Amino acid sequence: MVEIRYNATGRRKTSIARVLVSSGSGQITVNEKPVDSYFPRETLRMMIRQPLELTGMIGKLNVSAKVEGGGLTGQAGALKHGISRALTQMDSDLRSKLKKEGFLTRDPREKERKKYGQKGARKRFQFSKR
Repeated sequence: MVEIRYNATGRRKTSIARVLVSSGSGQITVNEKPVDSYFPRETLRMMIRQPLELTGMIGKLNVSAKVEGGGLTGQAGALKHGISRALTQMDSDLRSKLKKEGFLTRDPREKERKKYGQKGARKRFQFSKR
């Protein structure tokens, strides 16, 4: 029997997640580590599982992902985006559910660059009147 796999890419800030979804027992691996050891915070693990819980696929699919760039929160967001896109490839009927929750929309927020003549992106140097 040929196992059907679905590939998708998710992005958030500077993080990129390449996700592979296949039928299985519900294991999630990130960079060849279990999700519990890769993401130490429960909130990040919960964020990754959201698309699977919403569609009712939590124990039915195996998720394998390669994640690079950014920090842990950005990587978790990229992984959530990638899983959502892979689920829509698998079953197009799930698209409306995932779209309604905003899981298919790429979060466009990026770090703003530092400006010259200033201390940071928005903060100015201290002004002295006298």
